[in-house]
Amino acid sequence: MSKAPTFRLDRLLANMGYGSRREVQQLVHAGLVTLDGETIEDADDRIIVTRDLSERMLIRGKPLDPPPGLALMLHKPLGVTCSHKEAGPIVYGLLPERWRRRDPAISTIGRLDKETSGLLLMTDDGNLLHRIISPRANISKRYHVTLDRPLRGDEEEIFAAGTLMLEGEDKPLLPARMEALSDTSAYITITEGRYHQVRRMFAAVGNHVTGLHRDKIGDLALPEDLEPGQYRLLTEADLALILPPARTA
Repeated sequence: MSKAPTFRLDRLLANMGYGSRREVQQLVHAGLVTLDGETIEDADDRIIVTRDLSERMLIRGKPLDPPPGLALMLHKPLGVTCSHKEAGPIVYGLLPERWRRRDPAISTIGRLDKETSGLLLMTDDGNLLHRIISPRANISKRYHVTLDRPLRGDEEEIFAAGTLMLEGEDKPLLPARMEALSDTSAYITITEGRYHQVRRMFAAVGNHVTGLHRDKIGDLALPEDLEPGQYRLLTEADLALILPPARTA
């Protein structure tokens, strides 16, 4: 079991977006930072960063934000991008303003395009991010697809064969599972993350995706009560549903 890291208080709070080190020192000197009910008097104190620190430390009488190692699920709405570079609303704007100043920064774990909604994971833990997006992890992602035209009937077999080539590529897709829900809707489960993959898969069989919503990553499903634009911190149990047990130790 890994040992909990320690940080100087002023560095920890500055990295979490509470202000510069000088501003954090002013908070401490004003008696506005407490730990386990006791006022911290020295901003140089080293703090053991445990998962329950946000339950034990108060800043201005309010619980500390989640400490480093933060991971969350977000119900990404339509029309919102996962990039800092595109104009218009971005997913980071759905988080508390202070969280956008954290160092290390919060990043999306993979992406959903602007016109795709659903389950999006975010974290400031680079190791966790790479474990989830690594092709070796072979983590499945399920999408609910709405189509412009009725299914032909052979799509399930074509997608499962592992021989489908996307336009402009020279390597076939890995096998994917499809479950028809109606003439014009289906679930499709993939383990890759190629550019606009699901849309291009249906284009390859002569159809057009008009709606795309991701509802599952691994065995973690988007909660029904998590509305578009809302987020929720991931628990250890949630992470165990995404990564196989051996990979979460």
